[in-house]
Amino acid sequence: MDINLLTTSEADRLREIINTSDKIILCCHRSPDGDALGSMLGLSDYLKKIGKMPVCIIPDAYPDFLQWLPGTERIIRYDKYRNLANEQLAGADLLFCLDFNTVSRTADMAEAIVTSPAKKVMIDHHLDPDMDTVMCISHPGACSTSELVFRLIWQLDGLEAMTKKSAACLYCGMMTDTGGFTYNSTSPEIYFIISQLLTKQINKDKIYRNVYNNYRESRMRLLGHVLYNKLVVISQRRAAYFTLTRDDLKKFQYIKGDAEGFVNIPLQIKNMRLSISLREDTGKDNLIWISLRSVDDFPCNKMAEMYFNGGGHLNAAGGRLECSIEEAEDIVRKAIMEFNP
Repeated sequence: MDINLLTTSEADRLREIINTSDKIILCCHRSPDGDALGSMLGLSDYLKKIGKMPVCIIPDAYPDFLQWLPGTERIIRYDKYRNLANEQLAGADLLFCLDFNTVSRTADMAEAIVTSPAKKVMIDHHLDPDMDTVMCISHPGACSTSELVFRLIWQLDGLEAMTKKSAACLYCGMMTDTGGFTYNSTSPEIYFIISQLLTKQINKDKIYRNVYNNYRESRMRLLGHVLYNKLVVISQRRAAYFTLTRDDLKKFQYIKGDAEGFVNIPLQIKNMRLSISLREDTGKDNLIWISLRSVDDFPCNKMAEMYFNGGGHLNAAGGRLECSIEEAEDIVRKAIMEFNP
């Protein structure tokens, strides 16, 4: 099966860029998820195997249930070690930008990335890439950035050198960005890639448990609170939404990642096609984070663009509103009632 991403000349160019670079940095978007971390750590491990010494820098914290990923202990967090991260970025000669299509998605890291003298290579699967790069490897049709990283390693003849650690990271990234391969994962190439990752002796069942069966008790109780007390169903529009206020988060000892996956659950209701979550930022007043999930051909990325200053994929998108939670709820209800895909 042909899973190559690049032309022969493009592959040769990428190989030359890597081979002629000594100081390689890998970075991803703010609030890193499984795909952001998986693609970054998977590529980092490959680069180490071919003799490089890459450094991974992320904007801020990632969910507790991803701590097990091999290599997380070497990640530099920009929000905690800004001076060190700035020094690394300023001295880099190659910067891989993974799982983001525009530098603004790296939050406070953005200026340091823009001003870094490093050659920049984007590897991403979001729509409308907008960065100054020497190579833009953008494929919105891919299930995940981790899929793209695997394909690149494959095309660079790196499968034999791929370690079990790298394979676990890439599998985790693919799994989490497809909800356990329940959406955006109908391409036969995806399952060929999984078969190749399994040759590295990864335990896919344990990876699933590490991510989806590894929550704190307070997270489960928060979920119960959301479903019983906060869920609003608008049956005539086949849509649902819920809010998470600071008081809710405080009551259930919220930590980053605790609400991961909540927005998918209302889609289990019969005939539901859209689910939206609204979460108050824990640090900044009047900042509401919006997550949207949908099924079939409902374009929640278009809804995110029109109403929530955001975007994303057809069935998974996000945005933000700068207002009170009550005002945000009014906007969500308006979007649900007015939007006609």
